[in-house]
Amino acid sequence: MAQPMTSNHRWSGSRIGITGARGSLGQALASRFQEAGAVVTGFTHGKPPTGTDSPVDHWVSWTCGQEDNLAPHLSDLDVLVLNHGINPQGDQRPETLTRALEVNALSSWRILQCCERLCRERTTQVLEVWVNTSEAEVQPAVSPAYELSKRLLGQLVSVRGATRSKEERSRLLLRKLVLGPFRSELNPVGVMTADFVAGQVLWQARIGARLIIVTPNPLTYLLVPLTEIGRRLYSRALSRRDP
Repeated sequence: MAQPMTSNHRWSGSRIGITGARGSLGQALASRFQEAGAVVTGFTHGKPPTGTDSPVDHWVSWTCGQEDNLAPHLSDLDVLVLNHGINPQGDQRPETLTRALEVNALSSWRILQCCERLCRERTTQVLEVWVNTSEAEVQPAVSPAYELSKRLLGQLVSVRGATRSKEERSRLLLRKLVLGPFRSELNPVGVMTADFVAGQVLWQARIGARLIIVTPNPLTYLLVPLTEIGRRLYSRALSRRDP
């Protein structure tokens, strides 16, 4: 499949933040954004890499559980990609499940809430938050802890997307990234390259997609939209605002 063009100045001058920026997809997304003229900030749990051979312009170190400390670095972004995560494979010990839920789901949820608070202070600038949930939302991931945590994150994003007010939607635009297996340290046998996935993600975002799906599995293109519609209808039907 030919790679779509992603430049056409859509991201030129934009300020982009990417969590998990040291991973394969994080690096590929950073490269694509930088090639399109964006300024990229990478958020990492580890020590920021040294040297100039990096598609990331600035690095910020952070720790799960201290998401509110990121507010000064998030306040002037145009796009934030929540891409960090761990894959414990077959490890299902209680402490591993807790860690997966914390890193893969709850930390992204807290960052999203932080972004919503920051958006209330903005006047005209809209912040886009792209959340990488993975097709583990609807397909087996051969890693119970990863699958459980990603399904939780996906459902949280679906519920929040369905129940936000019109004013909240006008200030913060949510996109969900549902991605199939690509080659990385977490999955060395992925069938897609990270660069291919990054190109597809930026292309779909450029044409306005809110639900971005990139996978070789045709069932995902059917199951994910149906699941998303069901969640949104359910959430809206039962939603009420306390006085």
